[in-house]
Amino acid sequence: MAFYRITYHEKYNFATLHNWGCTFKCPYCSYKLRSGADGRPGFAVPKPEKFLTVEEQKDALLEIRPAKVYFMGGEPTVAAELEEMLRFAKVELGAETKLGHTNGCRLPLPFLDGANVGFKAWSEELHLQITGKPKSLIYDNFSKAFDSGMNMAANMVFIPGFVGLDELEGCVKFISQLDRNIPFHIDGYIPIPGQPYRRPTDEEMAEAEALVKSYLPNCRFSHLTSEEALDLSARDDRFRVKRIAGV
Repeated sequence: MAFYRITYHEKYNFATLHNWGCTFKCPYCSYKLRSGADGRPGFAVPKPEKFLTVEEQKDALLEIRPAKVYFMGGEPTVAAELEEMLRFAKVELGAETKLGHTNGCRLPLPFLDGANVGFKAWSEELHLQITGKPKSLIYDNFSKAFDSGMNMAANMVFIPGFVGLDELEGCVKFISQLDRNIPFHIDGYIPIPGQPYRRPTDEEMAEAEALVKSYLPNCRFSHLTSEEALDLSARDDRFRVKRIAGV
């Protein structure tokens, strides 16, 4: 088991199952900022005190019967019960199912309607450096998921001097060859303690946005400070959720 918390947003009628753990060890992962862990590569986000059983997960969802069920992480596909919970959400609840974010290493999946894939790099060498995994796994899986009819979206963290414009361009050019209407989000790097990278300037974010929009018009970006990232609900009411199960 990997899901340790379930939250619910009454206004938008969606529930989110939160998992612990990931198949990647990206040094700049923003979860390290929110968890209080330091930024050394591979330094784990603290393990929750307890996890929810499958029965507890199902009971919590049956209480509210949300129209949408999202799965987030860490990396939600590490959860052994994910496929069972996808089937439950889709068949028993009749809900729309989505991986709110994923690295794409297990796509596509049965009973999954959509996924937001976080691409890390375009060049093979840099992708291996960041993730320890070949890029073909992620890019091929994204294509397979799209071809299967899933509702796909994508994002990438923009880090000047590390994951720069050339990496962004390679990724979005690839995605545009599938469908220019696929939504893409540029995440301006949020400084993580212990990491040498810097936050993009406003001018650099504007340049990145213009580049991405030349391939994928449905592009948005975020450019948060560390302080803003720690209080997302102040900027977006979709984060104003209540916990209905777990720690």
